[in-house]
Amino acid sequence: MDEALLRSLTPGVLGILVRRGADFAAAEDAVQDALVEAVRVWPEDPPRDAKGWLVTVAWRRFLDATRADTARRRREDLVEEEPAAGPASAVDDTLRLYFLCAHPSLTPSSAVALTLRAVGGLTTRQIARAYLVPEATMAQRISRAKRTVSGVRFDRPGDVATVLRVLYLVFNEGYSGDVDLAAEAIRLTRQLAARVDHPEVAGLLALMLLHHARRAARTGPDGSLVPLAEQDRSRWDTAAIAEGVAILQSALARDRLGEFQAQAAVAALHADAPSAEDTDWVQIVEWYDELVRLTDNPVVRLNRAVAVGEADGPRAGLTALAALDDSLPRHTAAAAYLHERDGDLTTAARLYAEAAHKAPDLAERDHLTRQAARLNARLGR
Repeated sequence: MDEALLRSLTPGVLGILVRRGADFAAAEDAVQDALVEAVRVWPEDPPRDAKGWLVTVAWRRFLDATRADTARRRREDLVEEEPAAGPASAVDDTLRLYFLCAHPSLTPSSAVALTLRAVGGLTTRQIARAYLVPEATMAQRISRAKRTVSGVRFDRPGDVATVLRVLYLVFNEGYSGDVDLAAEAIRLTRQLAARVDHPEVAGLLALMLLHHARRAARTGPDGSLVPLAEQDRSRWDTAAIAEGVAILQSALARDRLGEFQAQAAVAALHADAPSAEDTDWVQIVEWYDELVRLTDNPVVRLNRAVAVGEADGPRAGLTALAALDDSLPRHTAAAAYLHERDGDLTTAARLYAEAAHKAPDLAERDHLTRQAARLNARLGR
């Protein structure tokens, strides 16, 4: 069974059913039934036309469900005219599905779940495991999302920025459960880039590739976090870095800078440095200046303060940090790092311990706790 093939065919099959007149929720259920049937039948009896087979089975499932539902009498004319089986339409509806699943009326979590189901071809169980929630909870979330977008008509272009933010949310979930969401996000963004000629789509793909290239070096054998400066760069994926840089350069050449291109430029400068000491922090600060101009995001300003501390010295970084709200995520950890760089180990140790209590996950908490313990040992405590 070629699971990758099934996933790649899912959005096209769903789009055909919707174009034939099925509402999104009913069509999506029918496609999922067809996928289950394919898993059962194909290993023993593979079809000559995989997409056509899925369309035929999904359409029949849709008709069966429609006929059984007396509340859908308005579709009687539709169910009487089942199209003949044959080669599937070559029209590609995948892009429409991207915009539908990232509709502004959906919450971010619902948009992510619906994208993974309808465009990614994942099962509800796989998505639930990836997000570490019960399958019933995820099923309810997806059902609500499908009901929300079922009546949406596409009479104007979708918002690429919203689609990109949904894909970025998927990527940042990384790996948990039996689905590698970072790899899935890269696959879906490649798919989008093949259909949309937009520099920010390319920028997001480059950013994902450059971050994903460092994945193997981010944790130690015991699962502990390894900071960027301490990572074994020989473990970085040089092919992914080269591809990401090439995609980014092509996007930047179009002179339509966006935030994902700027973030990718920062990641590229880190990836290009043979060692932490060789990092071009001055250029990184310049790119953060662009990001501040584009987004005015306080987290971007926090990252910029750390970069200023590397480029112009820890005192300059602490000055930049002092202008920011100290309740920002990881503000205390950044202050600890800059105070350590400035030689104030007592303050740094205290701040590392404070940051550990605020850490969003166990791995980060353990890392910050070890940093505090390391400095306390140097201070003889």
